[in-house]
Amino acid sequence: MKTDRSVRLERRRVIAGALAFMAAPGILRAGSDTASRNISSFRMHDWRDHFDRLGVGIILSDTKSRMLQHWTADGRLQIYPTSVPMTDAMTRRGYTKVVEKRKNPGWGPTPAMRERDPSLPAYVEGGDPRNPLGTRALYLSWQFYRIHGTQDTRKIGRRSSSGCIGLYNHQIEAVYEQAPVGTQVKLI
Repeated sequence: MKTDRSVRLERRRVIAGALAFMAAPGILRAGSDTASRNISSFRMHDWRDHFDRLGVGIILSDTKSRMLQHWTADGRLQIYPTSVPMTDAMTRRGYTKVVEKRKNPGWGPTPAMRERDPSLPAYVEGGDPRNPLGTRALYLSWQFYRIHGTQDTRKIGRRSSSGCIGLYNHQIEAVYEQAPVGTQVKLI
């Protein structure tokens, strides 16, 4: 003979099983939709569609797919996920080049950043965990724009910067070693 308690437990198991059964297709669909959205949003580019020659290397950063493609002088290609500017208004697009490289760069906020947030420090030394430039930075011919690492890995793959392109520290270190000053850059 079943007790009231055993009937209630059995009823709960049946309801929980039914809910899990009904939710399973949605959960499975959500996972596959996410994968297809991520795959479909990434677009491979050919450097020849943007530049006349490979030269000492090319960096092409796609702000829509949040991916950076780096071709070395010998034509090898590496692809990295990036953080991109928070808004289109903060996004500069077009041609530039690497004009300087720094290990453990110091950081000072731009005038626009200070205007948005006056509490920002005037300057942060390289190596300080609060430094948003990470372990390496490629300085571009555009003032205030960089391709750099980040201490905050949650930013990668998101609209999270004030204009720069961010990579994981270990990835910017690889790009830093293989992209000399003069590397052609295009942000699209």
